[in-house]
Amino acid sequence: MTQNPPPEITPFFHEPSSSYSYVVNAPGDDKCVVIDPVLDCDGARARTSTGFADELIAHIHQRKLSVAWVLETHAHADRLSAGAYLAEKLGARIGIGAAIKQVQETWNDILDLSGPDRFTSDAFDGHFAEGEVINAGALSIHVMHTPGHTPADVTYVIGENAFIGDTLFMSDYGTARVDFPSGNGRELYRSIQRIFALSDSTRLHFCHDYLTRTRDTHQSETTVVEARRNNVHIHDGVSEDGFVTMREARDKTLDFPKMLLLAVPFNLYGGRPPPPAANGTSYIKLPLNRF
Repeated sequence: MTQNPPPEITPFFHEPSSSYSYVVNAPGDDKCVVIDPVLDCDGARARTSTGFADELIAHIHQRKLSVAWVLETHAHADRLSAGAYLAEKLGARIGIGAAIKQVQETWNDILDLSGPDRFTSDAFDGHFAEGEVINAGALSIHVMHTPGHTPADVTYVIGENAFIGDTLFMSDYGTARVDFPSGNGRELYRSIQRIFALSDSTRLHFCHDYLTRTRDTHQSETTVVEARRNNVHIHDGVSEDGFVTMREARDKTLDFPKMLLLAVPFNLYGGRPPPPAANGTSYIKLPLNRF
């Protein structure tokens, strides 16, 4: 998948969620995309703020860029999306994988949502399926459907760069969990094998990086060849059955994500609060004893 010349990629690290957002443009072109932008959130108070998103906006204005698309790799469970905020401020459209409709229906059931509160596909402007190409100025962005972590995960491939969401992490940390609603270890294994089939020199750009006992510096990327050799969960030689057994056992030891019941509904509305009640306040339901 050729992108000539290679894109300019600027990562931004959001420390509270240990996550990365990216601004990507073709050299000399004023069109760009923003991938996985973060909205600041005080979860204890259910209060949002825009400091980090405003850093992205300042960079875009400084570079005199215009945003064609805000692209989400999936509906995040541990951070809020700034997609709607950036779209409003910058006149952009919001895109996500086409299977987001399945995730929305699952959560409509979990939260028993009806009427105007239901998650609907029109929360997003674009729903991208396997094999689609998104054009943003001189950028050609190829869509790979890479489910497993959630049914709707996609990878955005721009030349020899792949923005892989939560599918993989740094090799010393491993792979994404699959114990969210409709997560699937076998699908994750097969999705990663498709990513590993990209050229060895393809740069894999992470959505998150968590430090380990042997590393104290955050990193936003690795390469296909490095991950295939060294990823602690899924290096060359690891079988599908072996990976699924490991992944499911590991997931049973993990804490429940603290932000999930706030972040997923917010993100399924496209990075917006739910429709406000008569008093002007937006509310998110909590499903007692469901998880």
